[in-house]
Amino acid sequence: MAIELPKSTEFNKKIPKQKFYENLEISPALKKIFIEQVDKILWSYKIASSSTNLADGNLVKEIEVFEVSLKSPNLDDELLRHIDRAVPYHIVFILEYQGRYKACISYKEAATSGNRAFKVNSYYYTDWLDKQDLPLKLEGLNLDAAYENFVRQIAGETLQKMVSDESLKDSVARSEQKGLLQKQILALESKIRKEKQLNKQIQINNELKKLKRDLEEL
Repeated sequence: MAIELPKSTEFNKKIPKQKFYENLEISPALKKIFIEQVDKILWSYKIASSSTNLADGNLVKEIEVFEVSLKSPNLDDELLRHIDRAVPYHIVFILEYQGRYKACISYKEAATSGNRAFKVNSYYYTDWLDKQDLPLKLEGLNLDAAYENFVRQIAGETLQKMVSDESLKDSVARSEQKGLLQKQILALESKIRKEKQLNKQIQINNELKKLKRDLEEL
């Protein structure tokens, strides 16, 4: 699958990366990440009801596609989270490094508390691919549906539905719970290897079995 976005959504506007760390509140550590890891940022597409035949969604009014050229193949999630929080729209990131591309997106939902408009959840990535192989296709009758489809296209099997009518929010919550259980399992496996007392090994092993059963149920 290639990037399949209407020509009417092309925007192609360069954004000086300084805008994200000179005009916004940012830690010295995050500013360093911008300087050392990011080469340039291109606002490639602007997907809205005015540029497509899609209706506005209840939550999603516009989807931006930012192409971020990197100086190294690794990028800290916190940098993407900072951009996501600063921009009051939903964003698909296309990361580029030495001619290879990776799509990235967070499930961004309305915040229920605090002074931010959105809650930014975990990030989902494709592998590094040729640009024509990136799985981005505009699908859905409105922008809510289009955004949810982008999240599922990029996340792939990570957000595979447990039942056919499972909502994206439920898929994300289940995925995050799986990640938490996997971390707990790794920690206990490390702990049991170091434990010398048999009775404690048995206790830890029982905890491990329970966590693994919980993981299988997800």
